[in-house]
Amino acid sequence: LKDPLDNALIRGDNLLALRTLVELFRNREEKDKVKCIYIDPPYNTGNESWVYNDKVNSPKIKKWLGKVVGGQSEDLCRHDKWLCMMYPRLKLLKDLLSKDGVIFISIDDNEHCNLKQAMDEIFGEENFVTTIIWQKKYAPSNDAKYFSNTHDFIICYAKNKENEGFKINLLARTEKQDARYKNPDNDTRGPWKPSGIDAKTYSVAYDFEIITPSGRKVLPPKGSSWRFGKKKFEEMISDNRIWFGKGGSNVPAIKRFLSEVQQGIVPTTIWYGEDVGFTDEASKIVKEIFSESFTPFNNPKPVRLIKHILQVSTKPDDLILDSFAGSGTTGHAVLDLNKEDTGNRKFILVEMEDKIAKDITAERVKRAIKKYDYQDGFEYCELDKPLFDEQGQIEETCEFNQLATYIYFTETQTNIDKKKIEKNFIGEHSDTDFYLIYKEKDKNILTKSFLSKLRKTENRKIVYADKNYLDENVLLKYNIIFKQIPYEVKVY
Repeated sequence: LKDPLDNALIRGDNLLALRTLVELFRNREEKDKVKCIYIDPPYNTGNESWVYNDKVNSPKIKKWLGKVVGGQSEDLCRHDKWLCMMYPRLKLLKDLLSKDGVIFISIDDNEHCNLKQAMDEIFGEENFVTTIIWQKKYAPSNDAKYFSNTHDFIICYAKNKENEGFKINLLARTEKQDARYKNPDNDTRGPWKPSGIDAKTYSVAYDFEIITPSGRKVLPPKGSSWRFGKKKFEEMISDNRIWFGKGGSNVPAIKRFLSEVQQGIVPTTIWYGEDVGFTDEASKIVKEIFSESFTPFNNPKPVRLIKHILQVSTKPDDLILDSFAGSGTTGHAVLDLNKEDTGNRKFILVEMEDKIAKDITAERVKRAIKKYDYQDGFEYCELDKPLFDEQGQIEETCEFNQLATYIYFTETQTNIDKKKIEKNFIGEHSDTDFYLIYKEKDKNILTKSFLSKLRKTENRKIVYADKNYLDENVLLKYNIIFKQIPYEVKVY
């Protein structure tokens, strides 16, 4: 991976991929972290054969199961196994989010309740934003046994709702909404629409007779009053804020100017298919990209649905992550929205199944770029063998070059040039030389004898080893910073 801020598709187990990304992003500035996560995990309907590494035998998961599931953890049902698969992934996804980040998860009735409880535990009940209902089908299924299922859920949690946390974006006003505003009297303040002036509650001070320009006498509706007093009403007439109709005999109304209303619409929790796309629309798009006779993926999500999520949650330069990439709709949506608003959003997709990643996810995004003339490309990556085991301990089989690659990337966020590795020297970046003392003949210790191996440069020297036997004066003289070899990482 050249840079995690470039568009990327990673092929590999998403648990391992997320763990790797957490390490790569650990020292990133907040603005460079993931702003929005969208995932569409297996719904666990009972008819699926999801093969994600559920880590049921992991000590961490067993401990958690003992607390949450109790004695039944010895005989896990499919819901328990699904949670075992999801729980560590959700923990890692939370770590990847920026402090103002947000996550959206598609789900249905099979696991909605379980997912909500897991998210409450991981993200905190206080960071629950909402549950969205998405109308996925227009026509009812007449062969349904009870009710025809026409919707899915999308649950939304913020990393943090308070203290500079997640803020929702307003949606653009539609032409239909703006068309309600007219300007029949050619007011210089622009289009407006009338709004009634009667109040729901009664006030004696606001109960008075109004005489229209035509001479008609108007009183408030029985049992109510006007929304303001007579003096305020006369001021509004002077300011041409009251409309009596073209003939001057209508019940008075306040003129609400378009220029004064909120220039955007607060998103609602019900998303209709006609606004964000139906499932059959999504399938049609995928078939158009591949061929009519090719059905590469069941029930893909509509591009418009993911775009809608991005519109309410991201800015033009934000980073989006989808660790259950499937057919690649999220990548397609990011590219499409960028073209629409000239944004520079980036995506990271993770897909574990080799055939899907290569033949569907990558191929779909590649063909979409060509078909719709998107300006961005993407990098296809595959996970290397794990550097750390399930307990977060460095693998005994880890080789010098493998650890050097990891260290160099975490330090510089750039790829190592293995051709430049020379004994303990592993690379140079931004006036800094990097060294690794690992798997030496005796022990991995920084001693005076190592000083002769340093390059004769003015650069700062960062040396990774197990121990340091040099005193502070020597380190300062040779411009050396000692760092401990990372033998373990955080695991869940």
